[in-house]
Amino acid sequence: GSFDSLGRLLGEFSQLPRATPETLRELIEYDEVGLAHLRAAEKNGRGIIFLTGHVGSWELLSFGWSALEYPISFLVRPIDNLRVEAMIEKIRTRFGNRAIDKKSAARQSLRVLREGGTLGILSDLNSHPHEGVFVPFFGRLACTTAGIATLALKTDAVVIPTCAVWDKQKKRYFFHGDPPVELVRTGDHGKDVELNTARFAAAMERIVRLYPEQWLWIHKRWKPRPEGEVDLYQ
Repeated sequence: GSFDSLGRLLGEFSQLPRATPETLRELIEYDEVGLAHLRAAEKNGRGIIFLTGHVGSWELLSFGWSALEYPISFLVRPIDNLRVEAMIEKIRTRFGNRAIDKKSAARQSLRVLREGGTLGILSDLNSHPHEGVFVPFFGRLACTTAGIATLALKTDAVVIPTCAVWDKQKKRYFFHGDPPVELVRTGDHGKDVELNTARFAAAMERIVRLYPEQWLWIHKRWKPRPEGEVDLYQ
């Protein structure tokens, strides 16, 4: 199922240069309950973080949202091949989205959220130990980016877990949205980053459990280990 989902993502992405808002409306269905949480955050003028991952068609999530709703910013690691990167970014930003290089993202990300903008972040990949914290993910500690919690705590952004998944029966994509993850504040910044990162990882785990066949299982999510633990992939 995971490989089917990845193949579907690649096939859909190849069609995005020709997609229109009209064709996308035929392809995409909204989660009205999840959408209500988002609309409430928009009315309050707070920055919004789309907490998402490599579930379903993550490319269609940001692309479709920019075509049917409004442009967003998103964090991305540029592809090493500059020509491929230019081609991919041209497609991703076709309806006004803005790509922010993860390597120098802090200042731009803070500005987006403080101005009440929306920032999409893929939260389910490995982080290097100096960039993340180890928190539970499917019963094992996984090194997870601390940047999302840091951004949310600094800007009081609304963190909404979301993804775009394929509905086999309807032959359409479903934009799934969960209720916002409430931030925990204890007064200890380091502890707050770890606690909230764990809450975000739990929210991502819940989505993967709902749609396990559409997650990118080939990624070695648990590769970095806490000091003293053996490599799980040996």
